[in-house]
Amino acid sequence: MSDPISGISSMATRSVLDELVQEYGRLSGQRVSIESVGGVAAARRVEDGEAFDVVVLASDVIDRLSAAGRVVPGSRVDLVRSGVAVAVANGAPRPDIGTEAALRAAILGARTVGYSTGPSGSHLVRLFERWGIAECIASRIVQAPPGVPVGALIARGEVELGFQQLSELMHLPDIDVIGALPGDIQITTIFAAGICSVSAKREATKALLSFLASPQAEAAKRRNGMEPA
Repeated sequence: MSDPISGISSMATRSVLDELVQEYGRLSGQRVSIESVGGVAAARRVEDGEAFDVVVLASDVIDRLSAAGRVVPGSRVDLVRSGVAVAVANGAPRPDIGTEAALRAAILGARTVGYSTGPSGSHLVRLFERWGIAECIASRIVQAPPGVPVGALIARGEVELGFQQLSELMHLPDIDVIGALPGDIQITTIFAAGICSVSAKREATKALLSFLASPQAEAAKRRNGMEPA
């Protein structure tokens, strides 16, 4: 049996990649092992030249790694579009988040507000600044440590109202996902894959990426709270 393709990804794509690489292994006989960590840590490890064949991160990070010579130029393959959802503890009151104004009011009324170190967290910071509430809620913000789901903080009672990629919230116990961000302020991140420059299995990795971007993978992406890119 051939050596496994190795990879690294952010936590946002962990569940869908777990499902898809298992299916790819059944279909092709090629083993794939992808480690999921905080996105910042994943990018740093690729930047440091750690021996991976494939990296899956937000598309702008893949572009940055390509420009730095750590991802093979032209190898980027967009995989999924991922939106942000809102969650509370299981059984807790579910505030109205159906409009931008309602969501702003829910945030102002929350005891604590949690978000991640990933792309969604950065976008939320900018949204709070645009709303003029960043300073008002600063003392109530809880940012999840890299690799720690916001949902885990909600379940432990450390966060009352939490925001993260739907894919990272939907499978966690003891929380209720109350909905997505309203359409006009939804934060959509494209997650993409790239072949690492240090890879000695470029052709095998290219075949994997073709599968991950194929129609065969679409149902798994939707099951895990994402849309095909």
